[in-house]
Amino acid sequence: MKGLLLEVKEMVDQLVHAEDEIVSWIEAKDKAIKRVERIPGDASTRRYYRIHTADRAFILMKAESFSGEGMSWPFLMVQKHLEASGIDVPQVFDVDADRGFVLLEDLGDVTLLRRLQEVSSSDVERSLYENVLNALVDLHIRAAPEGSTAKLDAFKLRFDHEKLFWEINFTIEHFYEKYLARTFTPADKKVMQEGLSDICWILDKQPTVFTHRDFHSRNVMVLPKDGGGERFSMIDFQDARMGPAQYDLASLLRDSYYQLEESQIDLLLDYYLARWSALSGQPVDRAEFRKVFDLMSVQRNFKAIGSFASFLNRRGNPGYLKYIGNTFENIRRTLLKYPEYSRLRELLFHYYYF
Repeated sequence: MKGLLLEVKEMVDQLVHAEDEIVSWIEAKDKAIKRVERIPGDASTRRYYRIHTADRAFILMKAESFSGEGMSWPFLMVQKHLEASGIDVPQVFDVDADRGFVLLEDLGDVTLLRRLQEVSSSDVERSLYENVLNALVDLHIRAAPEGSTAKLDAFKLRFDHEKLFWEINFTIEHFYEKYLARTFTPADKKVMQEGLSDICWILDKQPTVFTHRDFHSRNVMVLPKDGGGERFSMIDFQDARMGPAQYDLASLLRDSYYQLEESQIDLLLDYYLARWSALSGQPVDRAEFRKVFDLMSVQRNFKAIGSFASFLNRRGNPGYLKYIGNTFENIRRTLLKYPEYSRLRELLFHYYYF
């Protein structure tokens, strides 16, 4: 018990020290602070605070020091690029690279996930998603490297077979082998890896766009727009890279946190494709696009399961394990559509349930 109490005391001391440091930094910017409050963050190690001043609120993101990178830090580089491309992202007001401080626009607390709690019908649900898809099409078209003067590492990174298959093996290790403590027969592991590798090779050959990389219902903020309506703003975009358009679509429409009916997914994919074609002038083969979307969903959901398990294995955080069931159901429903992957589906679920 004494050890636990000491750990709690140290955590509180660190929090108080962090808040004192934040207050002194903000006050140096001639902003009279009224209150500082810790707010929930994402699955990363970053911490977030809401800074209340006399006339407005800000969000202070506290990361590890990035003094070696300065304004070339990926979060800042991608934010600047997206903002310049006309994509709705939070404004950056100030930066202290040494202390890992980034002062951001306060977008409120309503994520798309929370906003979806209020929907009264499938039509209202679809309307919300269509607004988000408008923003996603803009991201895929307007933030493209072609014509951009930005020098982003993200433009040089791609979801190729090596990266996609690394994520597959990450999940096999962290979910099956460490969390579930499963032992595969050599033959079963070979079938599993070959089936998933085949999917990764198909994805490797797809045209690429500039992807957000983690575009789900918790990373879209919904807030009132000046003049009426709602604003949909993207957050947590620092890991952007080139990849198939279906990567972000799979993250959003086959979300681990919110389950859409398959008929709704069909309508929303049609909406995306119609808007993509209208803005890009490029026709799309819907049947081929849909198959790639399905295969991307399998890889993306499989990767998410590995991340959820790794949060427990590496950080002792079990909070995301509750989403694994939904995520596996996404994979099961999708693979049922493709008989060529029936053996893969059987093995994935055999080692999950039995």
